[in-house]
Amino acid sequence: MDSPVTLIALLYGPDKPGLVARVAGWIFERGGNILHADQHRDMEAGVFFQRVEWVPFFAEAMADKPSGAPDKMAQAAEEFCAFATTLGMQARVASSVHRPRVAIFVSRADHCFHDLVLRGKAGEFNGEFALVISNHDDLAGIARGYDLPFHHIPVAAKAKAAAEASQLELLKKHDIELVILARYMQVLSGEFLDGFARPVINIHHSFLPAFAGGRPYHQAHERGVKIIGATAHYATSDLDDGPIIQQDVAAVTHRHNVDDLVRKGRDLEKRVLAQAVRWHLDNRVLAYGRKTVVFD
Repeated sequence: MDSPVTLIALLYGPDKPGLVARVAGWIFERGGNILHADQHRDMEAGVFFQRVEWVPFFAEAMADKPSGAPDKMAQAAEEFCAFATTLGMQARVASSVHRPRVAIFVSRADHCFHDLVLRGKAGEFNGEFALVISNHDDLAGIARGYDLPFHHIPVAAKAKAAAEASQLELLKKHDIELVILARYMQVLSGEFLDGFARPVINIHHSFLPAFAGGRPYHQAHERGVKIIGATAHYATSDLDDGPIIQQDVAAVTHRHNVDDLVRKGRDLEKRVLAQAVRWHLDNRVLAYGRKTVVFD
């Protein structure tokens, strides 16, 4: 049986009595049927978070006239966001049939890139990998082998602004809604992030906030840690300081050298990045301030 067409809302705002009932009532009054609902309250901040997924009343009619589906979904999303405002909440609404177009940024390391693309071909992500952008040409042949357009844009220190302008032009041209930094070894400027104005997910090969910046496995080895980790987070203008989506760790001992840490870390990086991307594309991540709430 085909999955029903649904709307997914993520909303947050000051906690107050009756929010769950008000949201459920709004959906019920418009003929919708809630499939999933989850909520969380930040006890310290007094903030309420909710993810709710429902089948709108017009879902069955969409099967007969799919051409009108985007307009109806967009209208319903706009109406829900307006309703959320009356509750003092901020909201965003997505459709289950919308598959965001995604760009992958890479450098020379290929493990996360291979993993993402193969998972995408296996149907694990509710999105479409549309192009690959790199500051090196090492992975050009591999990307084209996957039938992915590859764009080599070198990034020199004195010409970084021009390189980022070219990147932004490509992202706009291909209507990219998400950028994944799959071990892209360049720091994105605040101007780039402001110009893109859409989410960017980065994988850092460390359990942040420990060992931020470069060569974290070497830093970890020198410190004699007993665990190493990987962190997927939303990129911000502050290096390796964006809201964390997913993390994982692996045990290490004094017997492991730096190469051992790198090898174990690569496995972590692949799993952590894939999970973060999956949650994001399934509309399960709500970022606020320096944190995220993940409705897994």
